[in-house]
Amino acid sequence: MAIPIIPAAADAPAVVRDIQHYMRPGLLQLPSLPPLSLYVHLPWCLKKCPYCDFNSHEYREAAGDPGGGGLPEQRYIDALMADLEAALPLIWGRTVHSIFIGGGTPSLFSPAAIDRLIGDIRARLRLEADCEITLEANPGTFEKDRFRAFRAAGVTRLSVGVQSFNDRHLQALGRVHDRAQALAAVGEAAQAFDTFNLDIMYALPGQTLEELEQDMQTALALKPPHISIYHLTIEPNTYFAKFPPAVPEDDQAYAMLDRITEMTGQAGLGRYEISAYARAGHQCFHNTNYWQFGDYLGIGAGAHSKLSFAHRVVRQVRFRDPGRYMDNALAGRAVAQDDEVRRADLPFEFMLNALRLREGFALQDFMARTGLPVTAIAKGLEAAERKGLIERDMARVRPTERGFDFLSDLQELFLAD
Repeated sequence: MAIPIIPAAADAPAVVRDIQHYMRPGLLQLPSLPPLSLYVHLPWCLKKCPYCDFNSHEYREAAGDPGGGGLPEQRYIDALMADLEAALPLIWGRTVHSIFIGGGTPSLFSPAAIDRLIGDIRARLRLEADCEITLEANPGTFEKDRFRAFRAAGVTRLSVGVQSFNDRHLQALGRVHDRAQALAAVGEAAQAFDTFNLDIMYALPGQTLEELEQDMQTALALKPPHISIYHLTIEPNTYFAKFPPAVPEDDQAYAMLDRITEMTGQAGLGRYEISAYARAGHQCFHNTNYWQFGDYLGIGAGAHSKLSFAHRVVRQVRFRDPGRYMDNALAGRAVAQDDEVRRADLPFEFMLNALRLREGFALQDFMARTGLPVTAIAKGLEAAERKGLIERDMARVRPTERGFDFLSDLQELFLAD
């Protein structure tokens, strides 16, 4: 799950604030705090994909690379723990319900390093007894028994970045794995984990509807409990932005999405979020907590946090460059940006997440998570209902099929004037 990017200036000074700064009186009145999740960012990849705008950095083995030296696993985990310890006063006494180890390609880290990471987190945080711990993994970093070792280290859920099972499309996407490696990796994931996710992309360069159907047939035949399906988008500051590939027209992409929804439904996977399909009992808690405007502490290079206090909601960003992040985190100042969300922006921030869910949101949850009255969104709700983008009753608001198809238009109705 991608968190909205809020770029921090490369030369931004570190932000260090006392807990009293967050606890001071303010305009909001939050009756309770939402569930808390932990996001851990491991920023290295074997190769930067041409469509990727995440904070990821190419890693090269020491052999044949004068600037190499291997992954700084232990120093980076030392920095993560220093970062976490500095943040503990902000979440003191709260239980963590889920952990998501994302990247980058976290499966580049050795199982021993992941074992240490999870053990060190457990030593510092109170985790829910059934805490969901997800690790992102790519088939290009797959080797036999590696996924089982991650399970033994404490990972409970694997998210496998397949993207496609078509070798031509994988090459166009710059992926380091091929179809055979993808199939082997998913097979290993299914044997090692009770639940796992497949990432699939559509509207790829040169992709036809028939090729999309073949990808989906292959994916569904592997019986994944959860699939995340994303439309390839051309993001700024990526290779594809500079050299745009020829991708399917919008009408073709809509037809692909309709076929995806039809095929997943026939296979018993329900579309519970705009890009997520799952069997009953296999929805991702961590991502659902984002969409329900829950709290998350993000540690690691470029990681984002959203934290609630009695009178305010705060967003933070860590230093983006891995080397600079490690230096600053080890010195107790990992935060590069720390901003209070403006009261006027809270309705849009909430809707940016909650309207992604098929079931929408309870009005009571809006008030609890933002500290605002329902009147703060009355105008937007009325406009959305007139346009046929939502349906609602006295307790709940849900996006309609049209609202799902035009989600950005729906969300924009709640922008601050």
